[in-house]
Amino acid sequence: MAQDWTAVAQAISQRMTELGINQRELIERSQVSKATVGELYHNSAQRRRSARTLEALSIALGWHPQHLVAVLKGQRVPDVGEPVSRSDDDIPGRLAAIEYRLVQIETRLGAIDELSDRLGEINANVEAVIRFVDSNRKRVRG
Repeated sequence: MAQDWTAVAQAISQRMTELGINQRELIERSQVSKATVGELYHNSAQRRRSARTLEALSIALGWHPQHLVAVLKGQRVPDVGEPVSRSDDDIPGRLAAIEYRLVQIETRLGAIDELSDRLGEINANVEAVIRFVDSNRKRVRG
């Protein structure tokens, strides 16, 4: 599986800008070495990093613990409140993650239902305007 260290560097840089922090502050928050933070920030050394390093940086940047791992692997980035599954054998963690995603899906379906209702109202209004314009045209011609 390809690893996108450039995307990791860009994500770190962008987030640091959003938070208004510098590398020194990120080092203090994450407790990751200055050399490692510098290498990741500048994408100067593409080598295997421990999951703990990327997790510490993700948390220090206010993200879900698996955020940078997901960026690295080109996967969906988890939400901040999403539960963490530590392994395939972590059944409670996996169940919590599934339940979390189910709630997200239900929320989105509810929003789609609301949009559908609103589109129905707009469609009815447009049809009423068309009928009104048509009746006025017939009156003017007649």
